[in-house]
Amino acid sequence: MIGVVGGGQLAMLLVEAGKKRDIDVIVQTTSKTDSAAKKAKQVILYDPKNAGGTKLLAEKTCLITFENEWIDISSLIDIQNKGVSFFPKLQSIRPLINKINQRELLNSLDIPCPDWLPIPLVKSPEIDLPANWGFPLMAKVAKGGYDGKGTKIIKNIKQLEEFLESKTEGQWMLEKWVPFEKELSIVSSRDSKGIVRSFPIVETYQTKQVCDWVFAPAEINHDVELMVKNIVSSLLSELDYVGIIAIEFFYGSEGLLVNEIAPRTHNSGHFSIDACNSSQFDQQICITSGIDVPNPEMLSNGALMANLLGLQTNYPISLTQRFNNLRGIPGLNVHCYEKEEKKGRKLGHVTYLLNNQDTLSRKKEALNILKKIRSIWPTS
Repeated sequence: MIGVVGGGQLAMLLVEAGKKRDIDVIVQTTSKTDSAAKKAKQVILYDPKNAGGTKLLAEKTCLITFENEWIDISSLIDIQNKGVSFFPKLQSIRPLINKINQRELLNSLDIPCPDWLPIPLVKSPEIDLPANWGFPLMAKVAKGGYDGKGTKIIKNIKQLEEFLESKTEGQWMLEKWVPFEKELSIVSSRDSKGIVRSFPIVETYQTKQVCDWVFAPAEINHDVELMVKNIVSSLLSELDYVGIIAIEFFYGSEGLLVNEIAPRTHNSGHFSIDACNSSQFDQQICITSGIDVPNPEMLSNGALMANLLGLQTNYPISLTQRFNNLRGIPGLNVHCYEKEEKKGRKLGHVTYLLNNQDTLSRKKEALNILKKIRSIWPTS
């Protein structure tokens, strides 16, 4: 049995992957109605950020992984010192739970990322910007942001001054705007023997700063692919990291730049459930439980993954009917997270396997299927 701190859809998909391996999963989450709690073998009803709940989880299993990085490392050290194995290890995840710490790590390793600077915690109407920075700028909260939350596009000096005066919680950073051509992502794993395995690099497409759909594999040249994989291997080795990790990149006129690092399973890797012999969730289950880790391989020439977000409360077609309508599209794999609908909330995803040989034909095939998906389930 392994434990998962968290009870959302990522934890639920870990539970489902565990069942395929006959490995029971116990989750620490707030409510029995959370996605993972409905399917897990056992549930520890504690907030995932509560170390007291993780201590109870550790009484059930000494093998524990995380749904997300919103954890208090210092409160878990004592549990690790008593023989519990966390995946990834606490010392490996420490530099990754805060975006500012991530950027400091990247800079120390000479890994390219956008120019950035921390915003002082003390409110101030001004900040000294580097001479080569212009507008727009991107502001990001250092910890806890996701799906477009905790980010703000700043278009001019007035908006910057207003932002600096109004921000109330947490540490933020400013980032020089990156004129990218593609957003890329890779999900990789590293086992306890130091072996790194990677899924195909994918291209992600955003709507309102939330991932809309994913195209696998990405259309990139061999040099870019090698650089992405070298960056992943360097980071995993430097951190002595064991587990699944995702890295998002910008690619364009300024070259390849690391955007963000997620020390966990990731939305951009969901295609692997249906399109690969071993999914990102299967990799994490195998690594955490200590069983042999398969080398992930695609089962088709490509894949499309599209997110299903909650719509407005008065949307004329019910949630159940939308899922049923999607199941009527031949070849579409539908994954429901069993959540109550709220606008913008991730409620599920769909995957379609692409079989055309060349990238251009696969992209056309993907866009045709995406059009059918969005006719049933629009983005907003």
